[in-house]
This record gives sequence, C-alpha cells and structure tokens, in this order.
Amino acid sequence: MMKTTGRYLLIFLVLVPYILNAQVKQAGIQTFLDHQGLRHASVGICVKDLSGRQLAGYNEDKAYTPASILKVVTTATALETLGPGYKYQTTLAADKDKRDRLLVHGYGDPTLGTGQLDNIPDAFLPQWAEQIRQKFDTTKNLNITIIDDYFGYEGVSQRWIYQDMGNYYAAASYGISIYDNTYKLFFNTMRRDTCPVIISTQPEMNLSFRNTLTLNTTGQDNGYIHGEPFSVNRILSGDIPAGKPSFSIKGDIPDPGLYLGEVLAKTLSDKGFKIGSVENAYDRYYNQMYSENRKAYNEDIFYRHESFPLKDIIKDTNVRSNNHYAEHLIRTVGRTKTTDIYSSALDAGIDKTKELWKTRGLNTNALTMFDGSGLAPSNAVSPAFMCDLLVYMQAKSKYADVFLESLPKAGENGTVSSRLKGTRLAGKISMKSGSIYGVQCFAGYYTDGDKKYAFTVMVNNFTGSRSQVVQAIDKLLLSMF
Repeated sequence: MMKTTGRYLLIFLVLVPYILNAQVKQAGIQTFLDHQGLRHASVGICVKDLSGRQLAGYNEDKAYTPASILKVVTTATALETLGPGYKYQTTLAADKDKRDRLLVHGYGDPTLGTGQLDNIPDAFLPQWAEQIRQKFDTTKNLNITIIDDYFGYEGVSQRWIYQDMGNYYAAASYGISIYDNTYKLFFNTMRRDTCPVIISTQPEMNLSFRNTLTLNTTGQDNGYIHGEPFSVNRILSGDIPAGKPSFSIKGDIPDPGLYLGEVLAKTLSDKGFKIGSVENAYDRYYNQMYSENRKAYNEDIFYRHESFPLKDIIKDTNVRSNNHYAEHLIRTVGRTKTTDIYSSALDAGIDKTKELWKTRGLNTNALTMFDGSGLAPSNAVSPAFMCDLLVYMQAKSKYADVFLESLPKAGENGTVSSRLKGTRLAGKISMKSGSIYGVQCFAGYYTDGDKKYAFTVMVNNFTGSRSQVVQAIDKLLLSMF
C-alpha cells in the first residue's frame, strides 16, 4: 500500500508543474483574448515543444490569413528542397544560329544587382562586359537577347490586390531580376499650390506617370504607385509629406528583363561596342505558346554568373520580410517539379510545397497558398500547421541551424527589432512577423538554454490600432514564456 501511495505521489509531483504551467499559459491567453481591440477579431494560438506536444492553444486548427509569416513556409520549403548552398545561375552565351547575338539567360536569381546582402548593385556589369569583350568583336554590331522566361510571364499572383500592384513590395518575378526589380521616384514637395513635383527616377526609367498625389502635414508616407506588369503607364495616388525638397517612394520595374538588356547595352556601348537590337524573350514565348514545334535558343555558354547562396537569400527573406525573394523562391521550388516554362512556376511551387510537407508527416489541409510571400489576402493557414512545421525544422531537419539563423531576433534585428525590446525575452525569441490590413501574426521559437518551444499567434480583423494589438501580443508572449 505504501509503495502504491509513493508511486502516486511521485506522479503527482511530476505532473503538477506541467499542469500549473499549462494553466498559466491558458490564463495568459484568456487575458489576451479579453483585449478590447480583439473583441471582433478572429484569433488563433498554438504553442508546442519540440516533441510536438501542445502546451497551449486557442482555435489552433482554424485557418487564418497569415500575411508574411507564410514566408516561414516558403523559406523552409526552399531550404528542404534546394539546400543551403544552392546558387542561382545567369548565363552568358553566343547564339550558335546567329553569331552576332548575345544571349543572357536567367534562371530566377533575385539577387542580380541587389542592394541587399552587402552587395554593390552595378558590380556585375563590368565583369560581364569583360567576358563579352573576350567573346565578341567590338567592331561589329552586337544584338542582345535577354531570355527571361524561366518562370514564364505570370510574374504576380492573381490574388494580389490593386492597391499593391506597381509598388516595390509587389514586384513581379521572372527569370531575370535586376536591382530587386525596384526603382525610386523622387519628388519636390515644397510647393503647396500643386501636386508633388516629380524630379527623377533612380535608376532612370522610361515610365509615364499620372500624378494624383496630394500633400500631408503628418510626415507620413501614404503614397502608392499603381500599374500592371510590362506597362510603362503608372498612376500615383495617396499623399506624401509636404515641405521636402527631395522625397521618394518606391515602385516596381515593369519589365526587368528588357531593362537589364538596356543597362547592359549602355555598359557595352561605353566600352566601345556597337549595339544593334535589344530584346527579351516575351514575344517569342507567346508566339510559340501554341506551337507543336517550340524551338529553344541554341546557346554556346561562355560565362556563368552565380548568386549568393540560398542560406543568405532565405535569411534576408525572413529578416527584412523580402516579398521579392520569397516569390522567386516559391517559383524556383516549382521548377524542381516541372521545367516546362509554359507551365505555371507559381502553381507548381505551391503544389510542391504541399506535397513536401505531406511526405514529412504534416497535415496540410489547413494550408491554402496563392503566393510565396503572404501578400495575397486569400492565403490561409492554421497555427497548428505553422507550429508543426516549426517543430519539424528544429527537431528533424538537417538544416535546423540554418533555418533558425534565418529568423530575426525580437528586440534585436529585422522586422521585430522593436518587439519585446528591453524585456527578459529579447534575444530569446526568434520569430517572423506578418501584417497586412486587419492582420497581425507572429511565428517562431522561444529558446532559453535547452528549452525550445515553437509558437504561432494569428490575429485577423482586429479593431483599434495595430500598435495596441502588437503590444498585447508582446504581453501574451511574456505570459507564456
């Protein structure tokens, strides 16, 4: 009898801390749910240890709009599929059928000419020019064709909204990217009797702007650039700060392949080349779309330009919430499923993502993707799936360290540099943030020595200010860890 009593006492003493800990977490969740700004919101929460055991939750199996925490899914998928050392290639070749034609073939490198990753944007141009000089005669006309059809020309998700299209954060993704597919548009806003005066673009772009911008005295940037891919016509709307001799907003380069051709042509011309035609593969692609005898370019490759390694790309994707990189990643994953340039690289990437996580033992029923970045409001995922993926990436992935390193640390860097700053959780929380209109989400890890937990907090359709909701989430995390 004494032995039995002792056994029960031991079990009781072991279980009590877990029970109390769970009660504390659930109490913290209830306090969070009682926040005034969440009265009409949809909320999902999940916390799991690395064994997959759930420690706390609320509506964890419901699907919510994730915004940019979807990048956690995209970057994990790319890492598992391609490996941390994967490098994109852009090749330079002579056309075997037309020896006076230079072929520049892009395979989806989002970092060509990037202003990120401590890169010098124009550094590749003189390197390319020297390689081209060794292959072509500078006294003869050189025609340039940019083959930018690796992902096809479905550069944006059909579920992206009008307000986003044309802005830098909604830049289209093709086989060629240049300068992050982004330009700056500069204004002088000193005059009050007219709309903001356009000064210039950087880099110089041949675009036509209909300017409906107004001025504000709040100092806030509420300016938007609207436009379709491949169109030179752009509409400016919203308002920007008054009293600035030089103020800029950012837009997307509408035809990055052709723009690369123009930039390369100028570089070569300055070095003594005679430039003939400059074109991309757009017309050829659509002319051959329904042909039974599609013809590939006949390339004599003489140089291969390599990107930064994937581990650097996914880190920038998560730390800065880089939509452009994420969209290239999901399409690159798609091209591991099918190399047919006439198939949708985006759809294939989404299919591959779901297939991958099913084979890893995750339930993907709550995962709905329409892009890789989370920009589409139609995306949906459950906190439980997010936690299961996070658990897998630390408990089972051979790239666990690389993936953890890709997430910004709360209170220290990236989009969460101001979160939990000065608290006991600063530096111990590695998490991705996600926000679009009415949506605020966080997903990541709490690490303290040997302790490590995966968590996801998703809030949709909140009322009140975003800052109040974010502060409430900070308090929730402090109550749970």
